[in-house]
Amino acid sequence: MVPVNPNQNISRKFDEEMENLRNYVLKMGGFVEQQIRRSTDALKALDDTEAEAVVRNDKYINGLQVSIDEECALILLRRQLASSDLRMVVTVIKTITDLERIGDEAKRIAKMAIDISEHGGVFHKRYIGLTHLSEHVIRMVHNVLDAFARLDAEAAFNVVRNDEKADAEYQSIMRQMLTYMMEDPRTITSCLDYIWAARAMERIGDHAGNICEYIVYLVQGKDVRHTSLDQMEKAAHQKRS
Repeated sequence: MVPVNPNQNISRKFDEEMENLRNYVLKMGGFVEQQIRRSTDALKALDDTEAEAVVRNDKYINGLQVSIDEECALILLRRQLASSDLRMVVTVIKTITDLERIGDEAKRIAKMAIDISEHGGVFHKRYIGLTHLSEHVIRMVHNVLDAFARLDAEAAFNVVRNDEKADAEYQSIMRQMLTYMMEDPRTITSCLDYIWAARAMERIGDHAGNICEYIVYLVQGKDVRHTSLDQMEKAAHQKRS
């Protein structure tokens, strides 16, 4: 009978813990992505029922954040982590914070949909820019979660680079809304709600960008926060020795 190496069992259990941690983050991220889509769909359709469901579901996201935080704390207490494993735990803690905030922004969009509906507003064709912006930020969140799943720093950088487009779309919506309000003061209330919804979408893009920075840190071991895009690109494409 071959004796069992206790160190192998410990190593296997640790690997399972780290894999479960990544899976928990992806589970939370998938639900958050769903929340964004449901909230923006509710805004376009001014669907109170769907919007209220998004608001209620935010508690589930908060619960996931607390659970994953607790799991990270247990791993830090039980294990003496190598630098790469420590980076993974730090990345997870930071990532779920941004995912929770993305969930808050989705809830804010849903509340705007409820408010517009209650005041008899309509989603006019002239607000189509919001649809484009929502699709863009949903794609950003989806792609950054994919980059996290594959531990792909280069893919993460590509998401950050696309954030400039989201910012430009947001600025375009702001100019449109200001024009509508000046042309017809009766649209001021609904336009302000749409402005806040657009702001929430733009913030979702920013949070996705933050997660990209954490992925580069995790994979390359380099903190790229508060650096230029050129510096981040160089770090993301750096070959690890």
